[in-house]
Amino acid sequence: MPNIKIFSGSSHPDLSQKIADRLGLELGKVVTKKFSNQETCVEIGESVRGEDVYIVQSGCGEINDNLMELLIMINACKIASSSRVTAVIPCFPYARQDKKDKVGSRAPISAKLVANMLSVSGADHIITMDLHASQIQGFFDIPVDNLYAEPAVLKWIKENILEWKDCIIVSPDAGGAKRVTSIADRLNVDFALIHKERKKANEVDRMVLVGDVRDRVAILVDDMADTCGTICHAADKLISVGATKVYAILTHGIFSGPAISRINDACFEAVVVTNTIPQEEKMKQCSKIQVIDISMILAEAIRRTHNGESVSYLFSHVPL
Repeated sequence: MPNIKIFSGSSHPDLSQKIADRLGLELGKVVTKKFSNQETCVEIGESVRGEDVYIVQSGCGEINDNLMELLIMINACKIASSSRVTAVIPCFPYARQDKKDKVGSRAPISAKLVANMLSVSGADHIITMDLHASQIQGFFDIPVDNLYAEPAVLKWIKENILEWKDCIIVSPDAGGAKRVTSIADRLNVDFALIHKERKKANEVDRMVLVGDVRDRVAILVDDMADTCGTICHAADKLISVGATKVYAILTHGIFSGPAISRINDACFEAVVVTNTIPQEEKMKQCSKIQVIDISMILAEAIRRTHNGESVSYLFSHVPL
């Protein structure tokens, strides 16, 4: 493809390489380093004048450093006369801070701040996946393509769970109801949801199951798992009310803090995540973690955007 350059930030070089391989391109030359005072320095190693530039950087690992690196890379390409700069952010940082959660709260809306920073740095377009709240798209005044892992998840379920025609899709909280009903409809199976009451962030108090999972395979579906308290509690709840097996399928496997030990102790057949966040180290620590590759979805979105085609085909299909 002419007039296109793909650069990788340092958060997830493996995914960037898979995207470039899929498109038959070489990753652009870029050097990222830190000065001794920990300031980030980025040098773009080739001309981007008049080029359609895509920068792949996920919101994981050292999140603040990686976000700053992305902003500097966007700005470097913009002021080097690139024709368009697209930030490809598989896992959007600060997506959970998308609203003031309590009346009279002094909480920030950090997702909006990140949107403003991306726009001000010079991004013309954002490609992301499974935003925690889809209205984050409205925080931007530039085009945002929010892709879905759902087609890849459906494919994995059909290929790896023998009893999928008689399974039940479960949301671990009321907020994910829309996500699980969409998957349940596509598979033509039932769904259930768990209502959780939190005392404080990252700690679940009690859970109430709505729906019948007795003698069925339960598949928990959520957009992300961080400390995994919610999904592990949910799995215990499902087994206690008669589910035969429990799987968890999550788009973004953050797995921070006690997450890995919780998964190892929990009663999952498998915890399935996509590779929007690197999982190699986590897979060494936990045999239950399995990974769905979504590089082809991002690569096809880049190809279609570059050629001026619609990306809506990807909302319901996995590219071959």
